[in-house]
Amino acid sequence: MEMNMSFSHDIDDEYEKFIRRMNPPRVVIDNETCKNATVIRVDSANKHGILLEVVQILTDLNLIITKAYISSDGNWFMDVFNVTDQDGNKILDEGILDYIRKSLGPESCFTSSMRSVGVKQSMDHTAIELTGSDRPGLLSEVSAVLRHLKCNVVSGEVWTHNTRAAAVMQVTDEETGTAITDPERLSRIKSLLCNLLKGSNKSSLAKTAVSNSVTHTERRLHQMMFADRDYERTSNDVLDERQRPNVDVVNWYDKDYSVVTIRCKDRPKLLFDTVCTLTDMDYVVFHANIGTEGPDSYQEYYIRHVDGYPVKSEAERQRVTQCLEAAIERRVSEGLKLELCTTDRVGLLSDVTRIFRENSLTVTRAEVTTKAGKAVNTFYVRDASGCPVDAKAIDSIRQVIGQTILKVKGSPEDPKSAPQESPTRFLFGGLFKSKSFVNFSLVRSYS
Repeated sequence: MEMNMSFSHDIDDEYEKFIRRMNPPRVVIDNETCKNATVIRVDSANKHGILLEVVQILTDLNLIITKAYISSDGNWFMDVFNVTDQDGNKILDEGILDYIRKSLGPESCFTSSMRSVGVKQSMDHTAIELTGSDRPGLLSEVSAVLRHLKCNVVSGEVWTHNTRAAAVMQVTDEETGTAITDPERLSRIKSLLCNLLKGSNKSSLAKTAVSNSVTHTERRLHQMMFADRDYERTSNDVLDERQRPNVDVVNWYDKDYSVVTIRCKDRPKLLFDTVCTLTDMDYVVFHANIGTEGPDSYQEYYIRHVDGYPVKSEAERQRVTQCLEAAIERRVSEGLKLELCTTDRVGLLSDVTRIFRENSLTVTRAEVTTKAGKAVNTFYVRDASGCPVDAKAIDSIRQVIGQTILKVKGSPEDPKSAPQESPTRFLFGGLFKSKSFVNFSLVRSYS
């Protein structure tokens, strides 16, 4: 059986290579057509997950996607993206433009890499993945355990959402500065961290994994939180409905599509978050149109499951809705943004998060990076008791850590009310003339 599966896999790979040789991807970058954005068009043979790969490459360059049009019926797909830099300017840097051409054009390998997006072997560091219940001071406790185990955190991200927490951390051995490979030591790291995540509730779900592979951190965080079912609302979830993304799923039976429309506050990486979730839930995007109007983003997807069918039941519709809401909310950071920039050293993350905890602050999201001996860490913090962040506490923390080392980069924003009504306009306009969009509750009963 294994031999047959391997043989089938080899045939699939050879077929993909053949299709690629006959139909190499084509990338056109246009800085003339649009007044305020660079237009990137990608044409290629179609394959499930290829949209995510393209969006991931653009997002990893920190480009802002202001508009997008996607069409992939049949064996070919065409993506058009309007992008800017972080300051809203066109992309004129030839180094970045050349990287885009090489990453998405004929020289790229993205169409054959979807079985393991962003995964490759590494001996530079050890990846640690953690999921468990969130609680005040958790990052501080995890950092302290890693320091005790002589692990130095060189990079990583931590997300919290709906009482759950997930982290992907890249660590090295404190003495050698290389990856940790000793099986006994890795087992001890896993055991201690898993016990820490469970806390006093030993029945609580907690997972720890270590490996010497490099994963795409943000995609893994989405996958980990999805697997941890963070999209399930708890009885303690008192978030105002108006603050949630407006996600609507209806079926268009004439074309056998499910149409997903999303309206929410625009932010960087929003398209990546939604496409990532649809892909990992095994839905295929056949058409999509993404745009922004002022501070709001509108996204419209025409999807089917990989089995070829649109959403089949009310339960499935609710799950798609909840999972997309969660995907958008995970990166929406509550609290005050603090940025730490200083010379890197062993135990830095442990010391900083301990100071936060001692001043009754808890970290809701964190990004840890080191480069050329410098640590640049971003923390989103809030008061552990649920009260507004005390300005005096922040001043005290900055005096301890250093005024020039720890800076306040923003302030908590007042929640803005999202529109009460579901978006009813479809961005594709007259592309399809049929009016047979029918709400689930109005037409079909499900077996």
